[in-house]
Amino acid sequence: MRPFVLPFLAGLGLALGAVALTGQAAAPRQVYINRSRLSSATLAQLEPAGAPRIPDGRYWYDALSGAWGLEGGFTRGFVPAGLRLGGPLPADISGGGTGVFINGRELPPTDLAALQQLTGPVAPGRYWLDAEGNAGPEGGPALVNLRLLASRLYQQNGGVGEAYGGGGGAYHNSRTGIGIITDGQGGAGVFTP
Repeated sequence: MRPFVLPFLAGLGLALGAVALTGQAAAPRQVYINRSRLSSATLAQLEPAGAPRIPDGRYWYDALSGAWGLEGGFTRGFVPAGLRLGGPLPADISGGGTGVFINGRELPPTDLAALQQLTGPVAPGRYWLDAEGNAGPEGGPALVNLRLLASRLYQQNGGVGEAYGGGGGAYHNSRTGIGIITDGQGGAGVFTP
């Protein structure tokens, strides 16, 4: 397993850390990814000594793109792809309701609206997305790169951007309300109105 604790925890964007009371046995952890509870051994790998704890909760994670969110909700951000966490990505894990599937997950309306800000209308169907931003119809070639589209949106629509060391950066478009922040190492967050 690749080390990813800090990008994952930073991506969660939640207040972290629960301290067990002295003299009491700690309750079993309740961290679920794709409806599968993470084992104590997996959590120990993700949370080495001194690292913040992943809050107990129910999350989804797309191992192909690195997208993640809270179960029943929209995409909260991106962490490294390819991690072996939880079970298979269920189609209905984020609420769905749009008929647009990416890597098997049906997008909720918020995710579809954010995607359409980049691409224009998206027909119901099944698509794939990789960690580099390449996307296309399931079983077909890449037709678009979402990272490239986000960069063009920034240049064309007068967004406010800032570059950080190591390739990281931030962008916010006041017209669309979309904001993107990246660490330059594969971790990113997308913010929508």
